[in-house]
Amino acid sequence: MISLTPVQSLLACCLVLVIGRVLTTRIGVLARYSIPDPIVGGLLFAVLAYLLSTWGGVSVSLETSIKPTLLLLFFGSIGLTANLKLLAKGGPRLIAFLLALIPFLVLQNAVGLGMAWLLDMHPLMGLLGGTITLVGGHGTGAAYATRFADFNNIQDVMALAMTSATLGLVLGGVVGGPVAEWIMRRHKLAGSLDHVPGDGHEAPDLMEHAPASTAGSYIVSLTAALVCLVVGGYLAALVEDAPVSLPNFLWCLATGVLIRNGGERLGLKLDDRATEIIGTISLSLFLGMTMMTLDLSSVARLAGPLALMLAVQTLVCAVYAAWVVFRMLKRDYEAAIMSAAFCGFALGATATAIANMQALTRRHGPAPEAFIVVPVTGAFLVDILNVIVLTSLISLPFVGGM
Repeated sequence: MISLTPVQSLLACCLVLVIGRVLTTRIGVLARYSIPDPIVGGLLFAVLAYLLSTWGGVSVSLETSIKPTLLLLFFGSIGLTANLKLLAKGGPRLIAFLLALIPFLVLQNAVGLGMAWLLDMHPLMGLLGGTITLVGGHGTGAAYATRFADFNNIQDVMALAMTSATLGLVLGGVVGGPVAEWIMRRHKLAGSLDHVPGDGHEAPDLMEHAPASTAGSYIVSLTAALVCLVVGGYLAALVEDAPVSLPNFLWCLATGVLIRNGGERLGLKLDDRATEIIGTISLSLFLGMTMMTLDLSSVARLAGPLALMLAVQTLVCAVYAAWVVFRMLKRDYEAAIMSAAFCGFALGATATAIANMQALTRRHGPAPEAFIVVPVTGAFLVDILNVIVLTSLISLPFVGGM
């Protein structure tokens, strides 16, 4: 057993991110389809760790207790860069995004139930391979797995839920970029950084003439982000016993939005670029550690029916994003970016959705509306809608009757 200290684990994660960036830059297929760096580097580490454990008898243990803080720091940064004026401008797109999402929640669970029936599994296993773990992620998966184990006596349900949620992160990060790239090629869409064939000019560097961020601006942005964590944690604790439980990161996001939009009236103006970099680093480290700790031995042991179910879910999600989501969102460049994000949180998590958008916008150019609409939808609204859909389905006699 090789146990890495917190500093060694952080170093290992940074090395993984560097390797992931090198691979996505130099390997054509990874660059072409905008696969996020943490997914590539982290998955490579997980494979090497699995081979070392299987063939060498040596397992590697990482200290990842910082992961929840990194995720909250990321959502706080998202809130600190959220301009409500842009959200108001993107209101119709937000409504269209929700209208596309609601039937998908029903569809994803219907696919899971259908696959469970075909594979002769308990119907609740179909929901575990549906929005419980894919849209809901690890937290929702763990909550429902505990209920299913207590009330329905389903064996290995927690391991299945965690494996499904983890694989969903991988699949959401892998399929989002290719879907958006296919949409942009098919509809001849281009971002502000794309070279337009035949114009004889390269796209301009949008930040070339902007003043550089200083150490002071980074400190101010980091201070604001940490305030989001403290205040968000306090607010989450206040409503912990409320009938409707909201995730902690939502309160951090909401605090950031309040500081960003209310602070300007008090003379507080943050450097958005510094805040975005802090958020990007936090997200990259979070996803990197998540991928590095992927237990491939458990994945291999639970493969088969679960792998088949997730393969079908991935195909359905990709087709839905390309043919339904994109068409409902004005069919422009922003819609293509949001289609990739849709794959991210429909199969994995909001963090995966943001990583997909960052990989695409780094190559093609900014999509400001997408970075407002997607976090609001993925961090808050989708959880409420998912609970409503799941509660309705589980109450059906032929599913769970709970």
